[in-house]
Amino acid sequence: MITIKAGSLTRTIHIDSAGFRTTDIHIGRENLLNRAAKEMSLHFYHASPNREPEGMEDHGENGIRQEATAANQTDALNVSGKDTFRQDTKWTDSTALSAAGFGAVFGYTRYTVSFPAPGTTRLTIRSRGIRGSFRNVVVDVVYEIYQGYPAIRKWVTVTNNSAQWIKIDDLVMDDLELKPSFCHTTDFTPSERGAVSSIRGFSNEPATAGIIAVSEVPSALRSVESTGAMGYISSYFEWVLGPVESFTSEPVWMYAFNGERQTTLSGVSTPMDRTIEGDFQTFLYEKIGIKRDDEGISPIWCSWSNFGALINDTLIRKMADIASAIGIRTILLDAGWSKGNTPSSGAPFSTAPDRDKFPDFAGTCRYITEKGLRLGLWLTCFRHPAYARDLKVLPHAYSLPRIERDGGLAMSFASRWRYYYANDLVDLHDRYGATYFKQDLTNIKFGDIAKGHDSRTRKESVLRGLRGLLESQDRAAASAPDIHLELTHEIYWGTPGTPCDVAALKHVPSFHVPPNDYSGAGKTKQPVNDSWPYAPDSLRQQLLAGCWHVRSKLYAYRGLPLNAIEYYGAATVNYKGSLTAQVQRRQLCSWLMGAPNVFAGDLSSLTAENIRVYHDGFALLKKLNDRYGIYRHFQYSGVPAPTDKDWHWWGKLNEKGYGAVVVMRGSGGAARRQINIPWVQADRKYKVRLCFRDQSKGVYSGKELAQGKLTLSLDTYDQEIIALTPVSQP
Repeated sequence: MITIKAGSLTRTIHIDSAGFRTTDIHIGRENLLNRAAKEMSLHFYHASPNREPEGMEDHGENGIRQEATAANQTDALNVSGKDTFRQDTKWTDSTALSAAGFGAVFGYTRYTVSFPAPGTTRLTIRSRGIRGSFRNVVVDVVYEIYQGYPAIRKWVTVTNNSAQWIKIDDLVMDDLELKPSFCHTTDFTPSERGAVSSIRGFSNEPATAGIIAVSEVPSALRSVESTGAMGYISSYFEWVLGPVESFTSEPVWMYAFNGERQTTLSGVSTPMDRTIEGDFQTFLYEKIGIKRDDEGISPIWCSWSNFGALINDTLIRKMADIASAIGIRTILLDAGWSKGNTPSSGAPFSTAPDRDKFPDFAGTCRYITEKGLRLGLWLTCFRHPAYARDLKVLPHAYSLPRIERDGGLAMSFASRWRYYYANDLVDLHDRYGATYFKQDLTNIKFGDIAKGHDSRTRKESVLRGLRGLLESQDRAAASAPDIHLELTHEIYWGTPGTPCDVAALKHVPSFHVPPNDYSGAGKTKQPVNDSWPYAPDSLRQQLLAGCWHVRSKLYAYRGLPLNAIEYYGAATVNYKGSLTAQVQRRQLCSWLMGAPNVFAGDLSSLTAENIRVYHDGFALLKKLNDRYGIYRHFQYSGVPAPTDKDWHWWGKLNEKGYGAVVVMRGSGGAARRQINIPWVQADRKYKVRLCFRDQSKGVYSGKELAQGKLTLSLDTYDQEIIALTPVSQP
């Protein structure tokens, strides 16, 4: 028997001649397991003939074609064509194994305990094959715990020390079954567009005890079953192992919670919610390695909505002037700044500037940065053979079967091009001062089996491509530590693509989530003009709808640091009075559920009042963030869930309870509400101020704030930012 104890979480593993299995997972005295677990499971196959599978050569056959389009009021993709390449390798002798039954083919199991870092304890259980075709195949199952956290992390390594080429699939790293009474699930990142949530709560019905199951498997490849089992989804995962090769899985883990439900003035606070918004976030940063944004890029303005690819030096300088005046921190040149683009998509299929649009691109970039703005550039994973240096240096670095889009070829992150790509990012940083990169378009999901690239099979190439993309981010960040890298849902899978997950944020500090939202922007890819066939009231309603969309979306990601989530976007468009000061403040508040990412639209349409409201609002957010780090925090337990019909509010408070509370009223509800703030320290005094009204509300104790002694009046579709600051601070 081996007992793994991590705070309130205890896991008991039994090893015998049959194999090994988890017999109990306890939180306190409660066993969560329905039956003894298989522990981990997978399928093995042997290659026939016994040799490395051969990749595909480019004979010029038609491959896959992509064409940008729109559907459901967002960006979409038409895909046509197919490939007919088939490998001649056959996979035979399929064997399904679980750790509980390893004794059938593995001769013995050993375990070791080590301490790889201060406060970290690691258990490795190793099973070594000694019989038949599994002779010299080794499986390591690794568990880690971390001092001070009720978490157990787990991964699997398979090593092939035999002379046989083998393949694995159907890999489940934690093959367990929770009791039905603990299978009430809550997703803390979305399950959508072909990908299951990467953070899923499993609890009893009142959510007073259970585990938060987390998968570090990227994009659409992960499986998190309704029973609690976590692994790879069979439709996208397999891996080929030649002699002396190893495969190590992405980790999965469980984080325990238990406690009492607390009924507040306006809602219910559960231990699960308090865990998610509390120490769980610290664990993500400190032990899992979620990237931090210490430089600060918010607020961001993006050129895409009303200009599309039709940007040029004169336009960008004009937008930079206004962006600087309203307090924008980063200006992003979206698609259209480089050679090889097309008017339809604006896809920059190279990283060389378009000299017709930007005769002195370096001068344009200097103009932006000398105004105190950070410069962002949009990039893609496609390259045009006529313009891109990549295909001159690495002429065979594109994916096979070919993936074509507007004359560009999809490049392969499962090839050495990922290193060129990382170096190219750094070159743009050095050459033009770009410190923010948005990376876009879809290639990885279609696979790559080009001869000479890393992948042995089409199916294997999906994980290799995702790993290559993430590796390129690490290499670029290591060479230029001041750059801020963002992945889009499109490059991470599809158009629209998969949601943000833990895997992505281990490598980049920002993720652009689906779908792109143009609510209130008017005609996309067209500057504001008097010929638009819109009623200002109609556009105003769309602007208000966009504010609700972002709050709904960000709340669905509440398991992750919300300042990492970029939702496109708050429309900076005023058509004949459509953008009022009240709508602007609603934008500021709504995006402040995370951080002010991303604002987009024709800035020249703004009135002097619009400019003042944005300037004052962004200045307020900057002041609060500089003092209290409000972008990094989000509290939602014990208050109403987001709604656009009544009142709701949330906290942006640091560990001492200082920062901001954002309050919003929708289309109805009472005109006056008590605002309970349960995330403060009961014995601490707080100075309370209404920021938009510039009105002091006096000094309250933490206990009084938690009990709802503070009241607030709001009109419909109105909002307020309440600042909680130290009593001694001016």
